[in-house]
Amino acid sequence: MTEGIDFSLLALDAPGWGGALLTGFLRSVELAVGGYALGIVIGIIGAIAKLYGGRVTRDLAEIYTIIIRAVPELVLMLLFYYVGTDLANRAMQAMGYAGFDVNGLTAGILVIGLVQGGYATEVLRGAIRAVPRGQIEAAHAFGMSPAKVLTRVTLPAMTPHAIPGMANLWMIATKDTALLAVIGFSELTLVTRQAASATREYFLFFISAGVLYLILTLVSNYGLRRFEKHARRGMDAAR
Repeated sequence: MTEGIDFSLLALDAPGWGGALLTGFLRSVELAVGGYALGIVIGIIGAIAKLYGGRVTRDLAEIYTIIIRAVPELVLMLLFYYVGTDLANRAMQAMGYAGFDVNGLTAGILVIGLVQGGYATEVLRGAIRAVPRGQIEAAHAFGMSPAKVLTRVTLPAMTPHAIPGMANLWMIATKDTALLAVIGFSELTLVTRQAASATREYFLFFISAGVLYLILTLVSNYGLRRFEKHARRGMDAAR
């Protein structure tokens, strides 16, 4: 898969690769945001399954998180992309449907999201357990449905406890995008490698890529600190 790679750029000199690097950087951000958001959704489902599900759902969630945490992320990405796509195509063909090609961006988001979901499940499970039981019992006593208890009580109360762990997962998601260069997705790392190989300016391009990742990290840290401060408003004063 070489989506987004313009091989005509191979003839450019070092300054001519600036736009390509920025495009690759934006693709990395897209992958990180999409995969992280998907991971949160999977994490919420997994945490609820582990805490409130039946035996089968608890066991399935446990198997999923064990596999995600035990197998290296690069191996997981290769498995999800190549094996997952092949199995899905075979299943569709067995049902009489034509096969399909997965869009590069969609595939990258799915792969990162599945990896993130395993870790997010454990982070969110711990955060839910940190919510005082009395708050949930009071919500049930007022006649709230389980869905309302989840959205109006559990999720808001667990957020301050989940932010540190989820902030770390966001940083991991931004770095995991670089692993997708192995399957040919044109994100920052792959574009940087192409630019360095074409111009022989290895120091210039890899330092530039490092600076872009650093800028993303600094901006993310600032935003996450502001969000954590907002989420914890009133909590520290009440102690």
